[in-house]
Formats: sequence, C-alpha cells, structure tokens
Amino acid sequence: MIQRYLLLLFILFLIPEINAQEPRPSVRTSKQRTASKQVSTFTIEAPQLQSTKKIWVYLPQKYATSKRKLSVIYMHDAQNLFDATTSYSGEWNIDEKLDSLKAPVIVIGVEHGNEKRIDELTPFKNEKYEGGKADRYLEFIVKTLKPHIDKTFRTKTGKKNTIIMGSSLGGLTSYYAVLKYPEIFGKAGVFSPSFWFTKDIYDLTEKSKKIKSKIYFLCGDNESEDMVTDLNKMEYLLNSNRCSCLNLNEKKIVKGGQHNEKLWRDGFVKAVLWLGY
Repeated sequence: MIQRYLLLLFILFLIPEINAQEPRPSVRTSKQRTASKQVSTFTIEAPQLQSTKKIWVYLPQKYATSKRKLSVIYMHDAQNLFDATTSYSGEWNIDEKLDSLKAPVIVIGVEHGNEKRIDELTPFKNEKYEGGKADRYLEFIVKTLKPHIDKTFRTKTGKKNTIIMGSSLGGLTSYYAVLKYPEIFGKAGVFSPSFWFTKDIYDLTEKSKKIKSKIYFLCGDNESEDMVTDLNKMEYLLNSNRCSCLNLNEKKIVKGGQHNEKLWRDGFVKAVLWLGY
C-alpha cells in the first residue's frame, strides 16, 4: 500500500510541476528545446471537454517528399513525449527514436489537462480520487481530433493503422480505448497501466465481446506492490476472452524497472516494432 500511495503522489505532483513549466515557452531557446524539426504543435477546440487542446505532431523525415499514406499513433501526456523543457522528469525521445528507425508513422500527442488529467485519463470513478471522464476525452479523440488529422495529413484511417499508446493513467485509458472503440483502435501500447484505479476495468474485460486488438503491455517489477500482479490478472482475462494462440498480446516485465519516463522511453521502440505500422 505504501508503494501505491507513492505512485499516486507521483501522479498528483505531476500536475503542479507542469503548471509551473507551462508559462515559460516565451523564454525557451532553441538550445534548450529538444524537439526535432519534425515536431510541430497546434490547438483545437475540444467541445466534449469544454476546453481547447494543444496537440503535438510528429511527421517522419521524408513526409514532405512522399505521397505515401501513413499509420498514426495517438499518445497521451504530450508534454512528456518530445521535449525535455516541457517534460516532468525526462522525455520519451519519440522523435529521435522514430527518426532512427526511419519509421513511416505519424505521432499525434495530446497534452493532458493539468489539474483535469485524472478526470480525462480514467474511465471509471475511484471512490477516493474520483475521476472517471475518459469517455469524453476519447470521444474528443475519435470524433473531433482524428477526423481533423485524417483531413489534414496523409493517413491510413483503418483500425489496423490506428494505434493508441500511453503510460500510467494513459496506459489505463489506452487499454480502455480498444474496448470502447474496437472499430477505431486496432492496436494499443499499454505501459505501466493504473489498473489499480478501479476494478471496473477487469469487469469490462470479462463482459466484452471477443477483443481483437493487438496489445503490448510493459511494466517494471519495481513500480508498486500490485503492478505486476494486476498486469498478469489482465493478461489472464484477455487470454480467457480470446485464444492466446492468436498472439495478440505481448507482455514485457522489466527487471528493476520503475514508474518513470526512462522505463517507457526504453520500451517504446520494441512496442512499436511489435505492434507494427
């Protein structure tokens, strides 16, 4: 229970830390920023959330000179994906890693809602910490953001080419997304998922029709008391829902891995390669 409490503190203290950094973009220099020239941002109205969302876009190096349509990875907590100056405790280096792979894939990062992060990234309420508004957040991605992305960029729009990925609460919501919108998200990267937040996610898995999405699970064995146990439980339920012989699940438990960007950064490439694009 102590480790779980510390994990929650990490989630909660993430919010004021980012709030403290957000007012600083006007004084950042190009030397301080680590996002590559393939990364840009824009804002879009999110009527489902009654807010405006900042979106980060990664385009592969040869996007401008090609006519090829590309798969899209939707990711949460965009502040932590590309740029050290906006990250909480180190970035994922998504742009550099995809550049090194020469991966023909677009990444769309959705900034979290700061003090609304727990609300947006939890599909069910927790008795103590509340939340439970991920339906609105995912509806924004599916009905507002994705249509805009598909209209603006050269994308492959089918579910086999639409991936959703995140860590911690973002891992929980990414998993929930393939259950709620199986016709949209055919693949998910589920890193250190906060399944502890509510047992309803297990109930939903048991009640779901055949789950056909490919799912890559990642966690460390030094995150919390229940992380590995919770992940194993979910894997068992998935294998009860669909035959393990289909090889639609992959699980990686990192020895000594902790609940931080390093774990997720180090595991990103293997997850993307296994999921395929």
